[in-house]
Amino acid sequence: MTTPPLTNAHYHQKSRELALTWQIDGEQQTFRLSAEMLRVYSPSAEVRGHSPEQAVLQTGMKYVGLKNITPVGNYALKLHFDDGHDSGLYTYAYLWEMIENRELWWEDYLHELDRAGASREPLGIPLQSGS
Repeated sequence: MTTPPLTNAHYHQKSRELALTWQIDGEQQTFRLSAEMLRVYSPSAEVRGHSPEQAVLQTGMKYVGLKNITPVGNYALKLHFDDGHDSGLYTYAYLWEMIENRELWWEDYLHELDRAGASREPLGIPLQSGS
């Protein structure tokens, strides 16, 4: 299936989930992705590297959230995470791929954490920037 049109993106701060609404066969359908999954599968070179061998396993992201969402033209979102990460452009096609494969990708992520002896839990107390 080709990528359907994205019609809305709304961040739910309490659940730390991004709700994405797509126009599918004439109907609006909403799917949610956790901020953690979005962060660990960031399309940025910082996370993915320039090849699969250069990918960096993201650990300690269980409580990561979003600070802002910036639309980029009519093709992508720039997500600004509260840990300072904001270098990836999430194309609508990539977000749709993530939705279609979310269970498999999540299982892969948990497997890689286990294999590395790493955790979703942060190593220390997260500090929130004050205003």
